[in-house]
Amino acid sequence: MTIVQVALGTRSYDVVIEAGLLTRAGERLAPLVGKRRVPIVADANVGAHLATLRSSLTAAGIESEAIIIPAGEKSKSWATLESLTDQLLAMGVERGDHVVALGGGVIGDLVGFATAILKRGCGFVQIPTTLLSQVDSSVGGKTGINTRAGKNLIGAFHQPKVVLIDPSVLDTLPLRELRAGYAEVVKYGLIDDADFFAWCEANGERLLAGDPAAREYAIAHSVAAKARIVGEDEFETLGRRALLNLGHTFGHALEAEAGFSDKLLHGEAVAAGCALAFGYSAAHGLCPIEDAVRVAAHWQAAGLPSGLAAAGIDAPAERLVEHMRHDKKASGGNIPFLLARGIGQTYLDKQVSLDDVREFLAIQPR
Repeated sequence: MTIVQVALGTRSYDVVIEAGLLTRAGERLAPLVGKRRVPIVADANVGAHLATLRSSLTAAGIESEAIIIPAGEKSKSWATLESLTDQLLAMGVERGDHVVALGGGVIGDLVGFATAILKRGCGFVQIPTTLLSQVDSSVGGKTGINTRAGKNLIGAFHQPKVVLIDPSVLDTLPLRELRAGYAEVVKYGLIDDADFFAWCEANGERLLAGDPAAREYAIAHSVAAKARIVGEDEFETLGRRALLNLGHTFGHALEAEAGFSDKLLHGEAVAAGCALAFGYSAAHGLCPIEDAVRVAAHWQAAGLPSGLAAAGIDAPAERLVEHMRHDKKASGGNIPFLLARGIGQTYLDKQVSLDDVREFLAIQPR
């Protein structure tokens, strides 16, 4: 078992990582929830995991009630949020209660936001079931839904009370979803840990093939990296936490162009976005071209997109830039970009010209 603490003063919480943890979730949650009836919000793809969780809760003397949400990014919507909060209110959820989010990043983001606004804030527990949500979205308290204008533009910072990660649930995850989550693993190496990126180059194939040791090491290392950054800059006001957005400004534009659909998964967009960020950096003399080539090569080796063509995006540059204008991190009309001086040397640049970005995207292969 590995326990990583997200140190946020009175809002601190543990991230518990252990194979088989789902079968023991009840004993872990009993001190937190007491004997209250616990709502579980799960997506339609995690039926077997839901049954395991409910059995574990029952064994610990905790009753539960499930709410099933359609799988997919389109569930991060006003309509689903309204339906979910109505159901939770009908269950009699009180401010001191806890709601369990069981599923991928969509469920975690949706439930986190619902509990942030329900009765002005109640507790929630993250039990992520995808690699992407285990290493990224379940930790740090960013919650929200999508709108026509863009991704995650409506939301709140709302930290969970605990995060329970069972790497063995990844055994049932489709390879495409596993690869998408792996993009967020590699991202931590690209940000500020060149040695970890080298570890990914050497061990990524083992991780994707299901090697338990490689998988658990990558999850624990990624969670520890994110916990450290979140602890330093919880609300993304100091610039440190913004580093976690590497690849996301480009990536979110690609997701918007794909209609936030399964045509392009979030992790796939992040991989392509990281490749574009390194490509842009190299094109402007900020980082060695060899590093940009190395990043693209690793995405290709992992079966992930390394640019617009591989991501299935053929939109004109102007349209992609227009998507970026709605970025929630925009300030004073400027959009901050995460660029790189090299692998493990990401930095925030608030002075990037969108005209330069447009020119760069215009010459990318489609």
